Order: sequence, then structure tokens, then C-alpha cells
Amino acid sequence: MHLIHVYGKKYERGSNWSEPEVLELLQIWSDVPVQTELVTCLRNQHVFNRIASTLRQKGINRTGDQCREKIKKLKLEYKQKTLRSARYYELMERAQSNRSAATSGSTLPLWGGTVTNQVTGMQGSEAPGHPPRTGEILEIKTEVMSSDDEAVGPPEMLYEFGPVDEDEEAGAAEHKHAGPNTEENTEMDGEQGNTHVICSPSDCSDQNMTGSSGAGVSPATAPIVMRDGGSHGDQEGGSGSFHQRKRRRVGRGGDGVLSNALAGYLSWQQTAEERFLALEEDRMRQEARAEERREQQEERRAKQEREHEFRLMSMLTKVLSSSRGTEEQSASTSRETLGVPSTSQTLFPYMLSSSAKAVPSMPWGDQTAQYSPYLSRRGNSMRLHQGILQEGFNQYHANKHDENSNPHGIINLGTSENKLCFDLLQKRLMRPDMLQIEPAFLQYPDWKGHSFLREEVAKFLSHYCRSPKPLKPKNVVVMNGCGSLFSALAATLCDPEDAILIPSPFYGVITEDVGLYSSVKLHHVPLYSQPTGSDVRPFQLTVEKLENSLKEAKKEGLNIKALILLNPHNPLGEVYSSEELISFLQFAKMHKLHVIVDEIYMLSVFNETDTFHSVLSLDGLPDPQRTHIMWGVSKDFAMAGMRVGMVYSENRDLVQALDQLGCFHGVPGPTQYQMAQLLRDRDWLNSEFLPENRRRLREAHSFMTEELKKLDIPFLHRSAGFFIWADLSKYLSEKTFAEELSLWRCFLKHKVLLSCGQAFSCVSPGWFRIIFTDQLHKLKLGMQRIKNALEELQGSSVLEKQRTTSDEQDDSRGTARREDTKTIDECKDKTLKTSSVQTKLDTVHIKTEPVSLADENFPVINGQSDIRSESLDSLIGTLRQQIHTSDWLEKYKPELAAGQDPTQLDVFTDLLDKARK
Repeated sequence: MHLIHVYGKKYERGSNWSEPEVLELLQIWSDVPVQTELVTCLRNQHVFNRIASTLRQKGINRTGDQCREKIKKLKLEYKQKTLRSARYYELMERAQSNRSAATSGSTLPLWGGTVTNQVTGMQGSEAPGHPPRTGEILEIKTEVMSSDDEAVGPPEMLYEFGPVDEDEEAGAAEHKHAGPNTEENTEMDGEQGNTHVICSPSDCSDQNMTGSSGAGVSPATAPIVMRDGGSHGDQEGGSGSFHQRKRRRVGRGGDGVLSNALAGYLSWQQTAEERFLALEEDRMRQEARAEERREQQEERRAKQEREHEFRLMSMLTKVLSSSRGTEEQSASTSRETLGVPSTSQTLFPYMLSSSAKAVPSMPWGDQTAQYSPYLSRRGNSMRLHQGILQEGFNQYHANKHDENSNPHGIINLGTSENKLCFDLLQKRLMRPDMLQIEPAFLQYPDWKGHSFLREEVAKFLSHYCRSPKPLKPKNVVVMNGCGSLFSALAATLCDPEDAILIPSPFYGVITEDVGLYSSVKLHHVPLYSQPTGSDVRPFQLTVEKLENSLKEAKKEGLNIKALILLNPHNPLGEVYSSEELISFLQFAKMHKLHVIVDEIYMLSVFNETDTFHSVLSLDGLPDPQRTHIMWGVSKDFAMAGMRVGMVYSENRDLVQALDQLGCFHGVPGPTQYQMAQLLRDRDWLNSEFLPENRRRLREAHSFMTEELKKLDIPFLHRSAGFFIWADLSKYLSEKTFAEELSLWRCFLKHKVLLSCGQAFSCVSPGWFRIIFTDQLHKLKLGMQRIKNALEELQGSSVLEKQRTTSDEQDDSRGTARREDTKTIDECKDKTLKTSSVQTKLDTVHIKTEPVSLADENFPVINGQSDIRSESLDSLIGTLRQQIHTSDWLEKYKPELAAGQDPTQLDVFTDLLDKARK
């Protein structure tokens, strides 16, 4: 590798550039696409590699690194142009003072390497060791690739051997004042009498460098041209050819091309700056959006913290108020043995269902359900959601009563099903006309329902609802049950977070029907068990109550879009009169509310003195475009497993919207055919099924009411539906929903399932819905189990009174003892109090032999409060006893929620440590 030394700088051969090469480089580099790619890429070496590849195609052999370094040097030279002349002449003076040391055979330090000029044919003074002849000029141009002094451009040196005449001195002075551009012009005009030995800036001849085009001459073999026209290595014609090459190297239009290249560079620089400003604006906008996202995340975090504090306080309330005399461990063992659902298992999802948010950690069955990373927040909310009705139904299915295989299983008096008419339905469904299969039944149907079924539904409703004019089949939509209809109507009539008015109590599953898919809320119109104002019966709905609830909803910022009416009512069994229906519809019209009327029990009115009035029987609806009537076969036809429901609406837009959702809630073709056959068979309905069904309903209802009277249990005497709304509040030790849930669990312990009032959002605790539409022997056994549970509760109440008296006596003795021992230090006093509470609880535990779920306390729902009048010392003692003797904390495992909320585990750990001190 040949290296050239210049002022201690090292350069690799081929790193110097001729001016044509520089011009080619600048033309390629100044293109707008190249400049854009250089600015937008942090790693842009590949751009310089492509520039080098383009140069190689033009016969200029350069590498990408050499192109990069040359561009850097040209930019530096351009910026520091005005400072170059001073450095240039300083170096030239130094070269003049040292010219005597230069010989033809000397070693010149150039580019960091050593080059020995081998001169052949030299005579006299041209021999090694002798100075060159007078008049010889050797011009050496160098380029500094990385200068230590960034303020000074690369030096250009001119060495002249021999005396300099006055003309040349004047020219030098002129050149000094003219700057670097004049230097090039001087070289161009040097043909008149001055010849130079040139070592080009690219370290090669003017044709090209060695290895570029193959015709270049290296500095080691370059001919030295004398003033007199002679040369070493090329004596003949050397001067003429040299000057021709000089002119070709400089070029008459070189300055113009370079100026164009620099102008292109400045234009690109302006474009790049504008692009940089645009990118900076984008960055600022992105930062603003990121700041908004951070604020939203902070709000969500604060909301989650508040929810976590609420859950924590609920848990602590449970610890403080649970088992006033019965250890939690014993009650927990009883629950596990009897398979009774835990409080968190039933209540927590129910409490948080309306918020439509996923609960981080929640018990489910025998496992602890975790927040699934595979589901969305809505998916986790659906998965973890479970109300009291669903939990009771799951418990029943896990342990069904059967006379032969499972006589000690749960008897279901909580799920509204008609089990009285199976024999009638079995015979009718087994007839030959019900077993027909046609090709259309196995193909995609009209999603509103097959036309033959919608025609029969319109005829059926016109007849049994006593419509003043025939109903139109085109206004009928058939889906797989009224639950699907509620969900579809909520999705089409309401937007997410809108609300629907509904009188409470009401069938609790409607909350899930309108909320799980559509995120629609229910705003309750509370009905009270005690008549108030103009009320003439308990739980009476009036327009005044609707108006008040609507005003409250607007104050809360809710957008009410509809009103739901249940007629006959579930769970009250109420049947509205025509006047009441008209007043409700006029209220809805005044406020532009849709009215959804659920008439699914319309043929289950079993008392002849009570008459059912359908909305379709009214002559002229106040607002027919906003009135929608639902009915299904689950109740009146005693076929809850045949999922068929229908809605009638004169609003064509609604019918078209429901048609779009029909593919999600379609009914199988064979099932539609069977339903059409049943609806068409008026003789069987009027002469056999409906009369017998009503008779059996009356008998079952009569039996259940007589049993309730024997137990002295108040109830609403209504003649519609499958249920009795009974008041068991006298069996509650306190009028709270926690005690009501405790009673519900006590019934489950005795293997009978009822539905408690809070599952229907009842505002008065203690009410239960009891189903009577089952076989007589099951009703008798169910009532016997209810009686056993209530007798156990009465026995527990006596023990509770004895325990309360004992507690008061112990508290009074403890107070006197504390007054007598004021001088004892605080630590010992705390120890005595803890021991006293421990002894007291142990004593109570010995007294309380029967273990009943009725003695347990539970979290509170629906805004009701569970207040106990206990002293602070008693509460602290109970808490300590719970922590020391119970496995409650271990059972609910706060560690399981640490992944979702890291602060929860810390809070529980701190509380546990403080309690153990």
C-alpha cells in the first residue's frame, strides 16, 4: 500500500479527488431525492455507497467512505472560504524558506506516507544532493481530510525552485489578494512561459487516478516539467499536453457547474429545513396527544383506586360485622359442606354489574376467577358477572332434587317455569302434523321469521289480545326468546350509556338483557310495600312516580330513551287496568319515550274475576310509532325450553333494524313450523290446553297460599303468573338486605331455592318470590323445608337475644374493670381488653350450638346500609378475633388481586400486621 505524508497526516492512495470527479460527486449528491434520504435516515451509509456505485459507472472508482469524507470536507471548505487565503500563504512562505532542502532524490513528507521521486536522465544540478535548477517550480496541492483547526480550510502549497522574477512576485501578490479562485485562474494562464510539475489534489494525474480509468499517473512516476519546456520522462511535447490536460481539468465552465451544484445544495437545505419544521410540528402534536392519553390513564387509575377503596371497605365491613358469636371458620366449613354460594361469589358481581366493568379478581364456583388476559374488559365483565338469580339457578342445576336418584337435592321454587302441563304438551307435540319437515325449514329463512309463522302470530295476537282491527304480519318480528328481544330493542332504541325507566321490583334478568351487549342502564322507579299518598294498594305504579323518577334521572345526567312495563307484572302478579295503561302511554308520549310492554304472562291469568287488558286492545294508541308489545311461548304455553318470542310494532324503521339483528337471534325452521301449528290449532287451545292450564294454576296457587297462611306469612294475593310475592321481613333480625340475603342462604342450606327481593331490585328488604307451578308433592316438600328453615331462624333469634344480654353484661363489667385499673400502663390495658373479648367470644361460641347461615352478615347492595350499634372496643375485638381465629383472609387471598392492583396486597398486609400487634 502506497502512502503519502503531508504535515504528519496520513491518507490512503486514491483519497484525493480531481475537479471533474468533484463535480460529478456534487451533481449526484445535490439531487433532491438523495438529500431527502440523507436527512430522513439516521444511518445513511447506504446512500453514500449508492453514490459511489454511480461514480463507478462513470469511471470514477471511489468508495462510500471516501464520498462521505469528501462531502464533509467540501461543506467545511464552503463555510470557511474566507479564512483560507491567510493559511495558504503562511504555508507558502514556509515552503519558500525550506526550498534548499528539497532535492530530486529527497523524500517528501506527503499525506502521511513516503514517496521517492525516481528521476532518470538528470545531469549536473539535477543529480541527487544538488538543488534543482533555477526557474523550476513544483506545485503541490494537498487536502486535509480532518483538520485540527476547524476554522481554517485545507492548505494549498506552491513550491518554486530557483529565483522568482518581479512579474512572478507581482502575480503572487495579486494571487494573495484575489483568494483561492484567482489561484485556479493563474494556473490556467500559466501556459505563457511557466510550466509546473503538478501533483493533482486527487493524488493522480489530470486524466484520473490510478485504478480509476487505468490511464492515470501516480505521483511516483509523474513527469517533472521544467520551465524551459523539458521534462523528465516526457521531454517531447510534454508542455503542450500538460497544459491541455490542465485546461480539461479546470474547464471553462467549471465555476458555473460548481455554482449550480451549490445552488442546488442551498435549495435542498431550505427544503430540508422546511421538512424539519414540519416534523417538529408533528412531534409536538404527538406529545400533546401523548399528554392527553397520560391524563386519561391517570383518571382511570384514580377511578380504579376509588373502586378498590370501596371494595376494601366492603370487605372490612364484612369482617367487622360477621359472626357475632360464631367463628368464621365454622361457618366457612358449613358452606363448603353444604355447597352454599359465598357472599363474594353472589354479591360482588351483582353489585358491579351496572358499571359494565371487569372485576379484577372474583370467586366463581369452587375456584377463584381471575381477570382473563385473553378477554376484553367487556368480555371479562360478562364472564365474571353473576346475579343472585343466576347463582341460585346454578346451585339448583348442580344438585337437582329427584325422588329416586337424589331425594335430598334442591327443590326449585325460585325459577319461573310452568311444570304443570307437560302431559298436555307431550300429546300435542307428538301428533303427526307436528313432525313435518320441508326444504324451506332447512334453509336460511327470513330473519324476521318465516312468513307462515308471522301470519299466525298476527292472527293469534289479534284474537287473544282483542285487537279492534286485525294486526299486520309485516309488523311482527320473531326471535329466540324475549330476552333476545329486550337486547335487540335496547340496541336499536338506545345508545351506549343511555337509560330506560322501569318500575322496581322487576324481573332481574332484564338488567343483563339490556346491559351486557348494549351497555344500556336501567333507572328504577321505586315502588314501596306500604301505600303512600294516593296509593290504594302496595307497590302501586302511578304517573306521579314516573314523573319524579324521570326528573331524578335528568338531574343525574341520564338520557332516558324508553319505559318498560310488565303486564302482568313479574314478580308482583299485578294486572294493569285499561285506564292505567292509557295514562302510562300518555306520559311516555309527552316525554317522547318508547314504551316496551312485556305481556308474556297474558294467558296465565287464572282467576276469572280478573281481566287482562292488552295494549293492543286499546282503541287508538297515544303514540303507535313508539309503542312495542312483546310476547312469547315460554310462560303461557309452558315451554321455556322452546325459545320463541315475538314483538309487534308499527314502526317500520324499528322492524327493519331488528331484521338486521335477526341472524344473531334466529329460530330454527322446524321449531317455527311447530309453533305455527300450535298457534293455528284454536280448538286445542280453547277447549283443552288453556282451560286446563288455568285450573291447575288455580289449584297450585290455592295450595301455596294456604301453606303461607298457616305459617302466618303475609303475601300479595294476585291471580296472574306463576309466583307469589311474600313478605318474610319479620324473620330478619334487622331490616337490611344483608339479612335478607342471609335468609336466602338459609333456605338454600335447607335445600329449597327461592328468589329474594334484592334480585328484583326491590327497595323494601324481606320480600321473596315463591314459585307454585310445580307438582304437588314437590310443593309440599318445598314448603316443609321452608318451615324448617324458619323454625331454625326463630331458634337462632332466641339465642341471639340471650347472647346480646350476655354481651351487655360483659361490656358493663369490662367498663367497671377499666375504671378501677386506670393506673395500669396502656400496653397491659390493651392486652386485658383483647383477652376479655377473646373470652367473651369463646363463651358465646359455646352457647351457640346450632350453626345457621342466617347468623352470617354480608355486604350491602343497592345503597342500603347495614348499621350495628356496637361500641368501638367491641368492633376492634371482633376484628382481632376474626383475624386470629378465622381463615377469612387466607380464603379470599388478596395476593390473587395483587397482579391487577399492586396496592391491594400492601393494604391487607399492613392491616394484618397492625391487628396482630
